[in-house]
Amino acid sequence: MSTILLRVASALVWWFNVAMTNVAILVCATLASWPMFRGEPALTGVAPGSLPAQLELRWSFNTGAPVKSSPAISAGKVFIGNSAGKLIALDLNTGKLLWTATAGESIDATPLVLDAVYVGSSDGNLYSFNTITGKTNWTFQAEDKILGAANFASDPLRILVGSYDSKMYCLDAATGTSLWSFTTGNYINGAPAVTAGKVVFGGCDGQLHILSVKDGEELFAVGAGAYIPSSPALVGNRAYVGDFGNEVLCIEIDTGKIIWRTKTNNAQFFSSPAVTTNRVLIGARDKRLHCFDRETGEVRWVFSTQGDVDGSPVVCGDKVIFGSNDGKLYLVNLDTGKLIWSYDIGKPVSTSPAVANGLVIIAGDDGVVYAFGAKKVR
Repeated sequence: MSTILLRVASALVWWFNVAMTNVAILVCATLASWPMFRGEPALTGVAPGSLPAQLELRWSFNTGAPVKSSPAISAGKVFIGNSAGKLIALDLNTGKLLWTATAGESIDATPLVLDAVYVGSSDGNLYSFNTITGKTNWTFQAEDKILGAANFASDPLRILVGSYDSKMYCLDAATGTSLWSFTTGNYINGAPAVTAGKVVFGGCDGQLHILSVKDGEELFAVGAGAYIPSSPALVGNRAYVGDFGNEVLCIEIDTGKIIWRTKTNNAQFFSSPAVTTNRVLIGARDKRLHCFDRETGEVRWVFSTQGDVDGSPVVCGDKVIFGSNDGKLYLVNLDTGKLIWSYDIGKPVSTSPAVANGLVIIAGDDGVVYAFGAKKVR
């Protein structure tokens, strides 16, 4: 019996050490963090917890230039880029400026926050910045601009990012050294999604590429028939993505088989989907948020705005929050698509919200970062 107990204890110690090592680097959306585009490596766009029916503005911060970058939240800080090439760190609760770091050109990508802040720029560099000071750790030079967010894989920690040079790169997180690259047929505009040793991404070559994280070997290339400017969301063995051909597709990752594809009318999809246990939600350039059945692709409801919905929705509990180019931030019911609350920012909102610590952070084309929280009782 003592031998069995010793073996069990040894196994538990080993498991604990592995778990703690992974926890140190393998961040994902929690109640207190949203450290990357869409919250976590599979890019599902689902935040834990819930949102109240009524929100109010808590603070705002003017970055001084238009913003296309979506915010990331980690360790009580908000990280966001602007078109002046500034990466800005703010205090999450107050909006106070903590530091700025500078790239050569516009930062449109969403930062990835791990042991450092990783973010691409239109100058073609991927930067690694110190999270506390903003000091540059290293830069990696691609052959064209980087507009999509970076993602990561662990054991060891690697950074994955696409570029307008048509390549997907895998970099050593500590040094920025290229481990491998994979060349596609056209620009890569969106972020790659990562799950179970695979990296999945679309491109302007009209393909959804499924690669091995280990060596960049292509496992499958699935033809969508139109540009894929956005990012896929991965749940289980399936990828969900919209394209510029007015379609949303569900694709089996292990086989490359298209499970379903739903055609819409004049609904070019620049937005990335949020995927729940039974729904797929995605914005479109027909000025609507679309909700599909996850298993069948059938339309469940649509919500109309007065502007294109290029930003990506976030699901939190029984609600969906997203912005529109009509200048409003919307909160709608997940089941019915009925409006619950809205706020008129007054300028187009093409970015995606980050939800953490009871706050919703989003930026407008006016260059202002807005923080919304539960309406206080007065």
